[in-house]
Amino acid sequence: MTGVFPYWFLEQHPKLEVLLLQNNSFTIIQLPRVVHSLKVLDVSTHEFDGQLPENIGNILPNLSHLNLSDNVIQGNLPASLGEMRRLKFLDISRNNLSGSLPREFLMGCHSLLILKISHNKFTGQVFSEEANLTSLGFLMADNNYFSGISVGLLQSVTLRVLDLSNNYLRGVLPSWLGGFNFTYLLVSNNLLEGEIPKNLFNISSITLMDLSRNKLSGNLPPYFKCDFTAMLFLNDNEFSGSIPNTLLENLRALDLRNNNLSGTIPRFVNMSFIQYLLLRANKLTGHIPKDLCGLSSIKILDLANNRLNGPIPSCFNNIPFGKSVENIRDEYILGYDLQWDNELGSYYGSCVLPPEFDPHYISDLKFIVEFASKSRYDSYTERSSEYMSGLDLSSNELSGNIPRELGDLQRMRALNLSHNSLSGLIPGSFSNLTDIESIDLSFNMLHGSIPRGLTKLDYMVVFNVSYNNLSGSIPSEGKFLTLDKTNFIANPLLCGSALNKSCDDDDNIIDFEESDFPSEDGKTPIDMDIFYWSLAATCGATWIAFIVFLSFDSPCRRAWFRMVDAFISFYKCV
Repeated sequence: MTGVFPYWFLEQHPKLEVLLLQNNSFTIIQLPRVVHSLKVLDVSTHEFDGQLPENIGNILPNLSHLNLSDNVIQGNLPASLGEMRRLKFLDISRNNLSGSLPREFLMGCHSLLILKISHNKFTGQVFSEEANLTSLGFLMADNNYFSGISVGLLQSVTLRVLDLSNNYLRGVLPSWLGGFNFTYLLVSNNLLEGEIPKNLFNISSITLMDLSRNKLSGNLPPYFKCDFTAMLFLNDNEFSGSIPNTLLENLRALDLRNNNLSGTIPRFVNMSFIQYLLLRANKLTGHIPKDLCGLSSIKILDLANNRLNGPIPSCFNNIPFGKSVENIRDEYILGYDLQWDNELGSYYGSCVLPPEFDPHYISDLKFIVEFASKSRYDSYTERSSEYMSGLDLSSNELSGNIPRELGDLQRMRALNLSHNSLSGLIPGSFSNLTDIESIDLSFNMLHGSIPRGLTKLDYMVVFNVSYNNLSGSIPSEGKFLTLDKTNFIANPLLCGSALNKSCDDDDNIIDFEESDFPSEDGKTPIDMDIFYWSLAATCGATWIAFIVFLSFDSPCRRAWFRMVDAFISFYKCV
């Protein structure tokens, strides 16, 4: 259907209560000339442009559900919206609406439960001080031009979901936000600064808090008090100090990337729930604690771009990294029942609300984990992250051998150990990484050859061993046939078709792969204690044999002494 909105149809059916016309091509909004009894109107995903009629609230005062999303509507919101006293659901997202929210609307629609105004050009304060949206539970105002949060929001005491991300909010976070029973609090990518109010971390109902990409500073809180396993995103801020060892308690995602955190990685208390631990790009020092081997639910562990040193713990093979673990996702708790509206329930069947307001849909939309694999940075939603698992220890100061035990992580999909000082051989056990897609060992001091068993890795897309001291031939089977020379450069003794270098010219190159003997953290496959004792015993036995040899009169003994005399005489003459 195209052209003008069918206002004539409403005039011919004055008792019509539901009109669902989404996904059409209407371009002009024209309302009936008399007041109508319509209760549900959905004209989303059209091509409406121009402004909303100023009298929309006067003509359609009985609306409880209005969806105008995904159009090209411009201008300000009409003040007459405040006449829709029964309005419970309003979605005007993804338009070109601008200006501030009208005072009449904020004071008049006191029955409003869900308000979605995302992806517009609204400005000013989120709510004015006169706001009286006392029933509001969902407010999605992300991707606008709002500059502040007014105390008018305090009237919405039942607010559970607040999304103000991607705006221009300035100043500090109001401490009174800690008085709400939020389930989702999203204020990422703004211009907020200062410390986070401590009472924000006492919201027991919270399941997702995203304050990332601001200018927040100060120390991290010692704990995150919540009744359910929660997700906390504080990345890309200016936090400093150390990481509290109690912070992981009740968290299943913690993102602290790109801050100024220092000190060592703590011995965390209660790590049983954490699935995503991202500490990249801080100033963390010291060894990687073996306590991290107790991360029983971890899927992604990112410790890259720090100053960590010492060996890689061999006990990392105790971490599941993608193995089947119990689904610990909590049921979404709003604090009130969304089955409130039999009217809407009858129109949407079992859905009650449109699918975009299903709680798990919101979680999947707003939960974003960023992780580097396959030589690029990817973003994973909660749903897609179920298929991703990885370990990134790149750009640190790690040394010693790569533990062969890492080959036990059969469900891992990405492994990055690049830009360290690792030595020794590439473990042959890596051939057991059956689900691996990306292995990056570049910029280390590895030697020996590339294990032939890696040709069995059917899902491997990236295998980068450039800038090492590897030798021998590059395997010419399996996924190695798809890898270009950039993955192998700066290994002078490496040869093969990928480097356009024939191995026939390097007869002196011997393929040397890791022995099958297990090794401890940071040690070579040779037991150095046994080596030194054997050397001492050999030297001692040789010396005793020489003394015994000189003790008996024999032609060899006399010849030995004559040679010594001749040498002494020659030395005196010189």
